[in-house]
Amino acid sequence: MSIKAKFFVILALIPGMGALASAAELNEIRNYIEYSPIFSSAGQPTREQLEAVKSAGFERVVYIAFSNSRDAIADEDAFVKELGMDYIQIPVIWDAPTKSDFYAFAGAMQREPERKTLLHCAANFRASAFSLLYRVLYGDVSVADAKADMNTIWTPNETWKNLIFAVLEDHDISADCDGCDWTTRADE
Repeated sequence: MSIKAKFFVILALIPGMGALASAAELNEIRNYIEYSPIFSSAGQPTREQLEAVKSAGFERVVYIAFSNSRDAIADEDAFVKELGMDYIQIPVIWDAPTKSDFYAFAGAMQREPERKTLLHCAANFRASAFSLLYRVLYGDVSVADAKADMNTIWTPNETWKNLIFAVLEDHDISADCDGCDWTTRADE
């Protein structure tokens, strides 16, 4: 067992410190971001990090990449279910996301909107884009605030910018806002 793992075990044994251990472990997940007490997104967690997700009170994991993605856990669905959380997978093609993909995710979230949920993909690029849209459409978060959060993870490429704009347009919401720079980079 690594020194870091031993540290988290010791913290978990001290009364009241288990939540601190879980929070620290969550922050170790690639590009983890907490938007609210019940909604976070991240890149691909490890098995140990999924255990920390459960310990932190998450009830649902939504995965929006393919099971053969780099660093994916082959049996993540079974592992998450064994931990006692719900598991939803909506495979989203990186270079061809669709509005239907987003609406499938939003529909799943809206069936039980109060369930504490971790949305993840490989790097939190897809997930942060879906998070932006979900929070704006269903969470009463401004485009500017949601865009600022996404910018801490990445700047969407043209494909993902177009998806974001199309979904916002479906709801008569403008992507233009103070501080929203939608300039894309060819290398993303």
